[in-house]
Amino acid sequence: KLHMLMLVLILRQCHSMSLTMIKKSYEKYVLPKLLDCCCSTKPITYQRKKVVPNAHGNILEIGIGSGLNLPYYEKSKINKFYGLDPSGELCDMAEKTASENDIDINLIVNGAEEIKLPQDTIDTVVITYTLCTIPNPIDALKEVKRVMKTDAKILFCEHGIAPDKNVIKWQNRINPLWGKLFGGCNINRDIPDILKNGGFKINSLEKMYLPSTPRIVGYNYWGQASY
Repeated sequence: KLHMLMLVLILRQCHSMSLTMIKKSYEKYVLPKLLDCCCSTKPITYQRKKVVPNAHGNILEIGIGSGLNLPYYEKSKINKFYGLDPSGELCDMAEKTASENDIDINLIVNGAEEIKLPQDTIDTVVITYTLCTIPNPIDALKEVKRVMKTDAKILFCEHGIAPDKNVIKWQNRINPLWGKLFGGCNINRDIPDILKNGGFKINSLEKMYLPSTPRIVGYNYWGQASY
């Protein structure tokens, strides 16, 4: 009996180690490419083009990912450019994209809850398809506020909670599994509410379902905010 108990414990430990290794491999090799693919559809790219060209001065992009926004910045408006993301693999992809677009980029591999920049540094913060994933978005926005100049603005474009009860029902059902598959992405967050609770005033806001996109992930909010 003792031998059987030891065997069971060893098998459980091996199973746990295997799952951990699979998870790490998925996050390192599969997830970055999956996110790059899912976030570069035509409707999402069209949304990026609405928001990104308005950035100017010292720019900080939160959740730069693989650099999908980089082709749409107006380089003549850029003074300094900072890109933040917790994924080293995605930052490597962003660095390559920045080079291809002739943008001098300063990458910060870290979460948005701690931004390694001095206060009153940034003129424009760009946040696209990122507030859905940050573990503590209110804390992150407070840190964003710290590094912004008093007249700075946030340009945002996010997917979030839908206005229709039936869609919300499915968003809430699917969200736990969705987060596990897509790097912590939440499909049911109230984006305007998060911005307000983070200490920001929304100056302009537009919203709609994106075409050719499943409704559970297709309701978009975009606009400008300041404090």
